[in-house]
Amino acid sequence: MTEHLSAPFRIGVDIGGTFTDLVVTGEGGRILAFKAPSTPADPTEGVLNALAGAARALGRDTAGLLRDCERLVHGSTIATNTLLERKGARVGLITTEGFRDSLEIRRGLRADVWDHRAAFAPPLVARRLRRGVTERIDAQGRVVTALDPESVRRALAVFREEGVEAIAICLLNSFRNGAHEQQVRELIGREWPGLWVSCSTEIAPIMGEYERTATVVANAYVGLRTVPYLRALEERLQALGLKPPLLIVQSNGGALDVKEAAPQPVQMVLSGPDSGVGAIRWFGNDTGSGNLVAIEVGGTSCDVTLMRDGAVQMTDQLDVDGYCIAIPSVEIHTIGAGGGTLGHLDSAGMLHAGPQGAGARPGPASYSLGGTRPTVTDAQLVLGRLAPGPYAGGAIALDPERAARAIETHLAAPMGLTVQQAAAGLIRLVEQNIQHAVERVSIERGYDPRDFTLIAAGGAGPLHGAAVGRALGCAAVYVPRLAGVFCAFGMGNTDVRIDRLRSWYRRLGDGRPGELESAFAAVEAQAIEALVRQGFAPDAIVLERSLALRYTGQQWPVVVSCDPHLDAALVRDAFQQAHQRLFGHFQAGGEIEILNLKVAASGRLPLPASVPPAGASTRTPDPRSVRPVWIREALGTVPTPIHDGALLLPGHALAGPAVVDEQTTTLLVDAGQQLRVTAAGNFLIVPSIREAQA
Repeated sequence: MTEHLSAPFRIGVDIGGTFTDLVVTGEGGRILAFKAPSTPADPTEGVLNALAGAARALGRDTAGLLRDCERLVHGSTIATNTLLERKGARVGLITTEGFRDSLEIRRGLRADVWDHRAAFAPPLVARRLRRGVTERIDAQGRVVTALDPESVRRALAVFREEGVEAIAICLLNSFRNGAHEQQVRELIGREWPGLWVSCSTEIAPIMGEYERTATVVANAYVGLRTVPYLRALEERLQALGLKPPLLIVQSNGGALDVKEAAPQPVQMVLSGPDSGVGAIRWFGNDTGSGNLVAIEVGGTSCDVTLMRDGAVQMTDQLDVDGYCIAIPSVEIHTIGAGGGTLGHLDSAGMLHAGPQGAGARPGPASYSLGGTRPTVTDAQLVLGRLAPGPYAGGAIALDPERAARAIETHLAAPMGLTVQQAAAGLIRLVEQNIQHAVERVSIERGYDPRDFTLIAAGGAGPLHGAAVGRALGCAAVYVPRLAGVFCAFGMGNTDVRIDRLRSWYRRLGDGRPGELESAFAAVEAQAIEALVRQGFAPDAIVLERSLALRYTGQQWPVVVSCDPHLDAALVRDAFQQAHQRLFGHFQAGGEIEILNLKVAASGRLPLPASVPPAGASTRTPDPRSVRPVWIREALGTVPTPIHDGALLLPGHALAGPAVVDEQTTTLLVDAGQQLRVTAAGNFLIVPSIREAQA
């Protein structure tokens, strides 16, 4: 990283639970990373504060930085938090008469099938605000009963009396024929102009009444909280000098401008975590591997993402705190494990790590911002892994006495342990939780973690990478120099992407020749048109096709990429291989059904070239100090060299145990491991487990 940047600039801004991260990439790939405390009451202020701080570091003012910015990408958690905190709009649902309760009946599936007492998440629309209207379209898309406008007006009268702020429309079989939904929308536009209205045929045009209903309701629920924030932020940035439109990261890992993204804010429910896709893609070039699994450990959570053969794993259905959302999304497994994760004892005196966190305010006890309960950051400080004093670029000062006091009071004394023993136990629990999260996206999907390189990212991730990699048997552990601003860096390397879905229910191989090709072509034309509006030429757009398939009678589909020529035999073979990997078997002669087709259209933007730190030499610099550091249970606390990461250059190597302090993170190298600096200036730790097995 360097402060000697030349315009034009790319800027990525990521709002986390504790810090707002910003990365500026200049001409030639030179980079400046900056952190500012998040401002939960008004996230816009955290963004502007980070921009102002980065501008000062570059010898500019905010306006000067924005005027020379060719691309600003933002990852927002507003949509996610709106769902989690139940602070969305008051929504009215219009559905087919007799089907108002489909939203509450759900699929009847539970996260824990053995716990029948666990309550489902409450519906986002109260029953009295779910109104049926007279109409009917059959499963083939034929109109059986025409829409009765008076039934719609009666529903609107109820909504007015109840103070409804947004309306979701989901009619039976509308994925086959959306004419009635459009008629309802037009009537609402005449009777109630300016009201937020969402149609299921525009948000989730797929088979599955519950999935469509839940998704369009979520879109209406988050819209009035998400879109005004994004528009206000864009206006403030443009008033300060930003010329291009503000780009927002979507759940599919791509970006769109605010105008294009505004009608479908539900596409942003994983906007923040999915920003890491751009970073994984870039760092994959440095590792030389297409098999990567990333742990991005921040202040409050750990996001785990897997890339296989250069392709990040995707899903078409999310569960966000009990709410089903059927949108194309990067497959991310998130747990409550971060630097701010709280350690606590249950009623039986058992130690737990999270999932609750200390948040940005008051934060860990060591932040001296009013927090008194022990966190993972406090434990790392007590164990000597973190140094007292300035932290996160000087934004925070760590106080070891407050950290020790919190651990002693809430953990060590009640358990009859020393402060160090309690801190080590908390760290071990967190690392076990991260390990299990990686197993969810690898072993449970038929992938062996030993075939993958573990990327330890986030401000807190590099302190856990060595231990988690050792436990999983990963081929190596890779720590980006920009680990502490991983998602913000990824935003600057994010493609513009649009996904389009269409239901296509029939057996594989059925239909007239060219019929499926024509369906794909129609969907591709829609996607290309949307990207052209984003400023891309048609020949600069990359298209990827996929099909959702299942055996007849099977509940869960399997999504497979398909050849542009749509050879049925190749599609069958790809489906059988995926089915074998996921479920351990396939039916050689089984009848396969197509449920829907999808087109992913990307406007690819060139990745910036890496600019490694200058002045590499063959001699690794001496450590700047040595201090007692608790490494792991078998070794305990040992005198450990402390290295300045800025002095470690390509070609340098050092043996563990060691601690490396970087601008945005701190990494731990275990005993028996070796750290090497890659050609791009990042850190590779090898081996990750094999020394323990020797």
